[in-house]
Amino acid sequence: MTHLRHPLTSTSVPHDTSREASPDGGAPDDERSARAAAEPMTVRTLRDRRYVVETDGGTYVVSLDEDTCTCPDHAIRGARCKHLRRVAMDVASGSLPGPDERVGVCAVCGGEAFVPRDADGPQLCARHGFEPGAVVRDRETGDRLVVVAVTTERADAYRTDEGRTVDGYASNADYGDHEPVVEVAYVESIRPDRGVDEAKRYGFPASRLTRRV
Repeated sequence: MTHLRHPLTSTSVPHDTSREASPDGGAPDDERSARAAAEPMTVRTLRDRRYVVETDGGTYVVSLDEDTCTCPDHAIRGARCKHLRRVAMDVASGSLPGPDERVGVCAVCGGEAFVPRDADGPQLCARHGFEPGAVVRDRETGDRLVVVAVTTERADAYRTDEGRTVDGYASNADYGDHEPVVEVAYVESIRPDRGVDEAKRYGFPASRLTRRV
C-alpha cells in the first residue's frame, strides 16, 4: 500500500528519540540523536535515492542505503552523524519518502502519497487506501465487504465478468472513473471451508468503500 505523507521538504521538529549506544559506550551518539531531533534542518529528496540536508553549518548529502553523509563528522570521524539520524527520523515518521519510494498523487483526494518508485497506474493515500483483509462498507448499500486486493486499474478500464467497465454501472456514477478498482468479497460469502481468496470478487471504485463498518 501507499502512504499520505507530508511534502518532499521536511523541517519538522521535534522527534521522539531513544538512547543509542556509541561504540565505546560513551555519550556522543546520544548527543547526536538529540541534536538531530532538536536542531533546525531542511531535508529534501534527490532523484537518485539520496537526500540533501541544509543546516546553519552547511549543506550535506545523505544516503540511507549506504549509511553515509558528506559532512566532516561522518567523512572524517566515521560517525553516524546527526544528518543521517535526522533523515532516518523523518523517513520513519512519514515526513519524507524512503529511498524506495517516490511521491505520487492520490486518485481520490489529490493529496500526496508515497508509493514504490516503480509503481504505475492510479494510487491511493493512507486515508483512502485499503489493506487486503480489511472489512469495509459499501456506501451505496451498506453491505459489509472484505478487501481482497487493491488494483492499479482505473474504473473506466477494469472489466467485470459481464464485460462491462466498473464505471459503466449506474450505481458507480457518483465515483471517479479515474479511481483504482478495489476487489472485494461479500462477508456473507466467506465460510470456514471457503476463504476470501476462493470467494467471488467484485470490483468497486475506491471511494465507494468506507472503513466505517
